[in-house]
Amino acid sequence: MLKNDLILRAARGESTERTPVWLMRQAGRILPEYRAVRNSLSGFKELVETPELAAEVTIQPVDILGVDAAIIFSDILVIPEAMGLTYEMVEKKGPHFPKTVESIKDIEALKVAHPEDLSYVYDAIKITKNELNNSVPLIGFAGAPWTIFSYMIEGGGSKTFSKARRLLYSDTALADQLLDMITESTIGYLKRQIEAGADMVQIFDSWAGVLPATHYSRFSLKYISKICDAITEVPITVFAKGAWWALEEMNDLDCRTIGLDWNMDPNSAKKILPNKTLQGNLDPCALYGSNEAIKEETKKMLSNFGNHPHIANLGHGVYPDTDPEKVKYFIECIKELSTH
Repeated sequence: MLKNDLILRAARGESTERTPVWLMRQAGRILPEYRAVRNSLSGFKELVETPELAAEVTIQPVDILGVDAAIIFSDILVIPEAMGLTYEMVEKKGPHFPKTVESIKDIEALKVAHPEDLSYVYDAIKITKNELNNSVPLIGFAGAPWTIFSYMIEGGGSKTFSKARRLLYSDTALADQLLDMITESTIGYLKRQIEAGADMVQIFDSWAGVLPATHYSRFSLKYISKICDAITEVPITVFAKGAWWALEEMNDLDCRTIGLDWNMDPNSAKKILPNKTLQGNLDPCALYGSNEAIKEETKKMLSNFGNHPHIANLGHGVYPDTDPEKVKYFIECIKELSTH
């Protein structure tokens, strides 16, 4: 039995003594303790692929910041790598794929990822679960098929995602074939994370907001829905950054929680999604403010969500130059201001 199951209860829509809180990208970046581990290695990928160290940095924010859940330290791009498309993590630039998918031949060279190809992630989950000793839940995660597809086509981040978006117009069959492979790979991957001990899972659709509404429905939500339908063992959170116009359609997803970015209005979301738990959505830049300003913004956010089932978080990942003490203060504010 978990000593602190606030997040799981909130995800199920049950009442909680206070609002639970965790942060996207809490494992790493802002913590000196994380940087000390990271700097002792050849790079980011070595950390992701070394279970004992991935477990160590997963647990750091639980001990240091006092969050109500751990999220396994990994990367959404382990899926394309397991499918046969290798990525590199370029310092201060982000992910880069030396080879991209451009044609049917490139897709034929890929495979549906076998869960065993990602055993280092499950090993990290098992170690983390053991070391957490039932203190808080552990969140597993994967990227949404559209977001993974974007990286595989573009070769990295992009301002326009025009190569990935162009394919949705020029070769629908090719796009669907790749999206299907990513979806199947992701279902097997998430199921194995749950078997290893993940108490809930989150799907990150980082590039949701670049698509027009009809394409988002057709090429992203369709595949997210397949994943949600397949994962029945634990609560699922779907976080689609920038897709405020898709909230109504998200009502039909078989998931418990919808994450809101900082541009989404909680009051509107409560009306549109009356039966979903909502997660979010403080602007990450609010944590650059004074303690007084952070407390005021936190109070406003909690007031906007009101009595609706809510998991407090930022509206996106915490930025790397954020002072850990400000993050800690935000978490303390949630605990103080939301206690019934």
